[in-house]
Formats: sequence, C-alpha cells, structure tokens
Amino acid sequence: MTPSLLMAVLASGFIYGITPGPGVLAVFGIGAAHGRRAGAGFLCGHLLGDVIWCSTALVAIVGAREIGSTAFDVLGVLSGLYLFWLGWRAVRARRNSADAPQGPARQPFWHGILFGLTNPKAYPVAVATFTALLSSRAELLTWSMLPWLICLSFVGGLIAYAILIGIVGAQRVRTLYQRHELAITRLCGVMFIGFAINALAHALPGLVTNKA
Repeated sequence: MTPSLLMAVLASGFIYGITPGPGVLAVFGIGAAHGRRAGAGFLCGHLLGDVIWCSTALVAIVGAREIGSTAFDVLGVLSGLYLFWLGWRAVRARRNSADAPQGPARQPFWHGILFGLTNPKAYPVAVATFTALLSSRAELLTWSMLPWLICLSFVGGLIAYAILIGIVGAQRVRTLYQRHELAITRLCGVMFIGFAINALAHALPGLVTNKA
C-alpha cells in the first residue's frame, strides 16, 4: 500500500465521520442538552454503524475494481453525480427549525447504535465519498488489502469522532457551530461538489475510452 493510498483512505474515513450530516447534527443536539459524556456515548454507538457501512462500501468499491475498470468507472460516475446532488442541496440549504437536532434517549450509546445502523443515507454517502477520493488510485485496490482499508477508514473515523467529542463539550465552539450551522453546511456542500468533480474527472475518460 502506497503512502498516497494510505492517506486517501484515512482522509475518506475522516471526512465521512466529520462532515455535517444527521449524526453530527444529532451529537451537537445531544451535547447541548446532556453534555460531552452523553455525546461521546452516542458517537461510540454510532461508530458501529459507520464501520459496517464503510466496510460494505469498500467491499463494493474493491469488487467493482476487480470486476473490471468499466464497472469501477460506472460506480465513479454514479458516486460523482450523487455527491454533486448532495453538495448542491447543501449549498442551497435554508435554515429550518424542523431540522434542529433532537436530544437522545436516556441511553445515548444504544441510541447511537440504532441511529448509525438505520441512517438511510449512510451507505450511499460512504460509497460516494470513498469512490471520489480513491478513484485516482483505483488500480492499486485489491481484495488482499481490504482488511487494511477497513482498519484505516476506521482510524480516520475515530480521529474525526475524537475531534467532535472535544468540540461538543466546549460551550463556545458548540454555540459558534449552532450560530453558523448554515454557513458550515454550505461550505461542506462546496467540498462535496469538489469531490464530485474529481470523481467524474477520473471516471468519465475511462468510460469514453472503453466505448471508443
């Protein structure tokens, strides 16, 4: 495994974990209502869902690569389009009180497990994010390195969650996030659009060449 691939997988897990979404918004709501300990419990439970969805996404990505470059390129195009759609929605997001994060159940750890396993966006976002960041190194992906890919993505997610736990316990940072939540969401939307362009830039030439 090359250093660039190692960093790409770490970055994929980190970005997947820290990018604002239902889980991140929920943990800020939990932290505001019940403090850092409850937020940490929620994230520890949520991490189980992340590991499962990221592992499944990596299996799909490596499988598509092993089947052939065309299958991986098709996956890259679909992932790029999905990320662009998510990014565009985030850029155009408006403040909505109905989307405010809710507090957890009395047991934040189990609440986090349930939340992480039942999030309908988890798998497609994981596939899209990992495909976008690994597309330039697709030729390096093999089944033999799958356990390492999963471990590295887990470490990246763990780093992201450690940062979130530190942030959610700081009143100033939490207040700042809540005050500028819309701007942060839109910035993440721009980042997703950038990932989408990167995925499409690597996938489309391969499809055009194969058709020719």
